[in-house]
Amino acid sequence: MIKVEHLKEKLISQAQEVSRLRSELGGTDLEKHRDLLMVENERLRQEMRRCEAELQELRAKPPGPCPGCEHSQESAQLRDKLSQLQLEMAESKGMLSELNLEVQQKTDRLAEVELRLKDCLAEKAQEEERLSRRLRDSHETIASLRAQSPPVKYVIKTVEVESPKTKQALSESQARNQHLQEQVAMQRQVLKEMEQQLQSSHQLTARLRAQIAMYESELERAHGQMLEEMQSLEEDKNRAIEEAFARAQVEMKAVHENLAGVRTNLLTLQPALRTLTNDYNGLKRQVRGFPLLLQEALRSVKAEIGQAIEEVNSNNQELLRKYRRELQLRKKCHNELVRLKGNIRVIARVRPVTKEDGEGPEATNAVTFDADDDSIIHLLHKGKPVSFELDKVFSPQASQQDVFQEVQALITSCIDGFNVCIFAYGQTGAGKTYTMEGTPENPGINQRALQLLFSEVQEKASDWEYTITVSAAEIYNEVLRDLLGKEPQEKLEIRLCPDGSGQLYVPGLTEFQVQSVDDINKVFEFGHTNRTTEFTNLNEHSSRSHALLIVTVRGVDCSTGLRTTGKLNLVDLAGSERVGKSGAEGSRLREAQHINKSLSALGDVIAALRSRQGHVPFRNSKLTYLLQDSLSGDSKTLMVVQVSPVEKNTSETLYSLKFAERVRSVELGPGLRRAELGSWSSQEHLEWEPACQMPQPSARAHSAPSSGTSSRPGSIRRKLQPSA
Repeated sequence: MIKVEHLKEKLISQAQEVSRLRSELGGTDLEKHRDLLMVENERLRQEMRRCEAELQELRAKPPGPCPGCEHSQESAQLRDKLSQLQLEMAESKGMLSELNLEVQQKTDRLAEVELRLKDCLAEKAQEEERLSRRLRDSHETIASLRAQSPPVKYVIKTVEVESPKTKQALSESQARNQHLQEQVAMQRQVLKEMEQQLQSSHQLTARLRAQIAMYESELERAHGQMLEEMQSLEEDKNRAIEEAFARAQVEMKAVHENLAGVRTNLLTLQPALRTLTNDYNGLKRQVRGFPLLLQEALRSVKAEIGQAIEEVNSNNQELLRKYRRELQLRKKCHNELVRLKGNIRVIARVRPVTKEDGEGPEATNAVTFDADDDSIIHLLHKGKPVSFELDKVFSPQASQQDVFQEVQALITSCIDGFNVCIFAYGQTGAGKTYTMEGTPENPGINQRALQLLFSEVQEKASDWEYTITVSAAEIYNEVLRDLLGKEPQEKLEIRLCPDGSGQLYVPGLTEFQVQSVDDINKVFEFGHTNRTTEFTNLNEHSSRSHALLIVTVRGVDCSTGLRTTGKLNLVDLAGSERVGKSGAEGSRLREAQHINKSLSALGDVIAALRSRQGHVPFRNSKLTYLLQDSLSGDSKTLMVVQVSPVEKNTSETLYSLKFAERVRSVELGPGLRRAELGSWSSQEHLEWEPACQMPQPSARAHSAPSSGTSSRPGSIRRKLQPSA
């Protein structure tokens, strides 16, 4: 108990010592040092304000020196030094604030150590109080037990002397004695445990004392370091202030001397200032007139630049014109080479997008053109661009006249005795019939060709006598029919002329002589009404047959007796189609099958001609058999491939353009002119002899006319007379 009380007293004394040290450290040294720093800071501020006031006075007294003066440079240097002093002052303020912050941090740390020490002391006091209570309880228990032991022994001894009657009481006393001894043993054990706890308490007290000593040493060390740092900072501050003050005095003295020199210089510079003022006024007057000079210079420069631009544009236009002329010459030479080689010329025409194509992604335009080359066409098929090169490509904006201008040279060669074949190829709804036949307001190649022939015949009427006859036929379901005959449904056959010339003709094919444009219109109207057209999903007026317009031009030179015979075959092929897309059923399905079969046969013929095979399968189809003369080498042939530009038809467009490229590579050889020289009677004999002498009253064998006349009934018979 005495040791515990002594430990309590020592802890209390240590706490009082720590409180005293804290009060002395925090309230005496730190606060005094902080007050000294604040006073010193205030003194420095006042000194800085005084220096700034002096600087303002110096700035306000004399006017600014002229640029480039030596004194102005010295003044600038002094201002720089003054700004450096101000920066050093600001750095001193920052160091002072850092010291204040460090003092505050150490004060907070000391307070934290004191709080931890108080907590440890409180815990130690509670533990000692608990141990003291237990120790007192143990002493009291031991004392009570010691006080009870002699009576028990006395009773035991007494019972031994007493009579045996008291054995029961003795046994009870022994049991109670045993119980008390057990309690004494238990109390001794408790006392031993309490002594161990007291020993551990002494050890904890020793550790706490060691921690307190360590905290005290740390506080003393921190206090000493802080005092040393404060002293060193104070010395540095005083030294920096003294140095700055000395420099400021020296610099201020130099500034006063420089200002005196500046005043003397200003007095000497007044004449120079007057001269500069006069020069400035002169320059000002010159500047007032400068905008006019600048505008005139700009106008002249703009004129020169505009003239240069015009010259460059004219040169560019001239180069562009020459380039286009060279391009046309190159194409002309290429076409002449193709003509000499006898290649089949191929042109493509893209129809416009119509409302029948619908809307949405499937109706978007998938065909583009080359701006610099009108023989290139680009197709976007399944996301991949494919390019094709043909002889000519017409965009949807091209007119009927534009297309006809490309083919009229071939048509006029028919008058000179050449065989010419123009046929339109493409899928259903691509615009083949529109290109070949057109409309009454905007006719196609057929009618324009006959009009051109009539105009050429009229120009040569003074030297030549021409006869123009027209026949029209169609191939429907592999059956050749006469569109101008009495019975359009009558089947016709293609025969070889028995004269051994190898020429083909159609017995019974009606032939009308035309002499004016009105005759042409009537023939076209009559033939168009007999042609087979039906409605499909792809075209409202789909041509279900191959239509052939055969124009024969016979001419005689009145002066020389030269006789020529030219034949113009204008073919409007039926459209290739997919049965699934066209929705053909029943008879329409049979028609589609026959159309696709004949077009496949045409493809086989083109492939055989392209690979120069010995056998060309012309007889696989009525179409190819009838076009044998046009595809066998003695004819000028041109194909117009019609394509659709919309996305949903790209597969058919791709097939048509590939077929067109294959056709373009076929070489037929140069065309042969059919001309004979002889007397008028011999000419007539030579001309009519290949006809196999098959005159008919109302119709004439194609390419074998008779001398009889036809008397076909009906309005067209009254207006048109067959050729005699």
